[in-house]
Amino acid sequence: MRWMLALNVVQRAVRFLERRRGSFLCVGETRRPADGCMGVRTGGPLASQAMSKVPTAAYSIGLKIVLDNVPGTLGRFAVAIGEAGGNIAGATGFEAKGPSVSRTIDIHARDEAHGRKLVEVANTLSGVTVVEWWDRTFRIHEGGKIEVLPLCGVADAHDLAMAYTPGVARVCMAIHDDVAKTHEYTIKKNTVAIVSDGTAVLGLGDIGPEAAMPVMEGKALLFKEFAGVDGFPICLDTKDPEEIIETVERIAPTFGGINLEDIAAPACFTIEDTLKERLDIPVFHDDQHGTAVVTLAGLTNSLKLIDKKPEDCSVVISGMGAAGLAIGKILRDAGYGELIGVDSTGSIYSGRDRLNFAKAWFADHTNPDRKAGTLQDVIEGADIFIGVSAPDLIDASDLRKMAPNPIVFAMANPDPEIRPEAADGLAAVMATGRSDFPNQINNVLAFPGIFRGAFDVGAHSITESMKVAAAHAIAATVDENDLTPNFVVPSVFDHTVAPAVAAAVANAAVIDGAIRS
Repeated sequence: MRWMLALNVVQRAVRFLERRRGSFLCVGETRRPADGCMGVRTGGPLASQAMSKVPTAAYSIGLKIVLDNVPGTLGRFAVAIGEAGGNIAGATGFEAKGPSVSRTIDIHARDEAHGRKLVEVANTLSGVTVVEWWDRTFRIHEGGKIEVLPLCGVADAHDLAMAYTPGVARVCMAIHDDVAKTHEYTIKKNTVAIVSDGTAVLGLGDIGPEAAMPVMEGKALLFKEFAGVDGFPICLDTKDPEEIIETVERIAPTFGGINLEDIAAPACFTIEDTLKERLDIPVFHDDQHGTAVVTLAGLTNSLKLIDKKPEDCSVVISGMGAAGLAIGKILRDAGYGELIGVDSTGSIYSGRDRLNFAKAWFADHTNPDRKAGTLQDVIEGADIFIGVSAPDLIDASDLRKMAPNPIVFAMANPDPEIRPEAADGLAAVMATGRSDFPNQINNVLAFPGIFRGAFDVGAHSITESMKVAAAHAIAATVDENDLTPNFVVPSVFDHTVAPAVAAAVANAAVIDGAIRS
């Protein structure tokens, strides 16, 4: 059959390209390539481009193509895409109709311009017609990513009488007589408000509340997918901390928890602290504590591989915003040794100028030797580098100055402080915030389970012990027999993580007495 022959040609072509270019697929990889590079080997006509960026699903395109139904056409297409640096990730909709074959192809590109280039390459091929192409990331966002669904049916007048008037009046009065019953008879028991002002979205900065919506929708999607928690995006058109606090206070009766998201420092600290004081429901700033929890989990397992104890480690943290300060605090509480924070001015130490109140607290409780200088200065001799700042701040020469077998968590999004392929295999453990490299330090490992556990036991707050319990639960889901440099945190698709985190958090809440009577 012609289609089987064509498919066989594609498979042979892909194997040929892999041998020719020495490529490695990073996603799901659990072992280091032989040359120590965690991504793409050097060599081949596009090596220089590939070293800067590798194809990723974030920039993938979909192509609907029609090919001449003759042997070799599909193979030539696959070779051409591979030679142009694209990675064919999937093919669906195979349909042969007489002299032609229609096919839908998913291709990973390096960036938007590269995606358009791949379309141009396809259009130039003899025997190949591009019918349609699309940006796959934008397509899944069309119309938003979440919706509201009913939990009960309204099939007849009896259902209507119970779900709405007149029966609903009885439930309203029951809550009026005992407001605590709102946790039992409304969506409050399982609903979290995902609140943002759009001032610190990913690594994009202050892009506004409207532009922040796709991230908040994504957060709601993950809450539901991994923990069955109903999240609702709330993007506020104000940057005033007092207005944000007042707004959240006013909408709080609707929600069982508040997840603060992508709010810039130092306002985020004031907002969280004030809301925690004023509300009787969990308030959690995920950019701070979610990142800190997963980082602690990853470091816990990483230290097992290099046989070091937390108290013997020197840690440099690049980025003293919400995430960096929270990571520093949780590592301090976990007993890590020397901690040095670095912002755009340089290292942070007690008495340094240009420190806001949050950085000043950190300076007074870390860097006891008051080491001053740039990131390149203080990274020398460090055991651990943690980046939550900006792209391309360090290079291989900086890693060579660190202690033997350094641990590098370069977590700036979307582009890390150093890309794994640029690290030259120098790190004992390398982690990023990206899904296309091993060891993704992703908050989704933490926040769904944390809120699930808090809701399950009726917690009125999230304590430090609950956060640490979450970190230990995440680390424990990686069996020590499976622990490798490329596998120190579980996959974000491991559906056992959220229940494990929920159970640990619920138990810690009970021990702390952080539950409603």
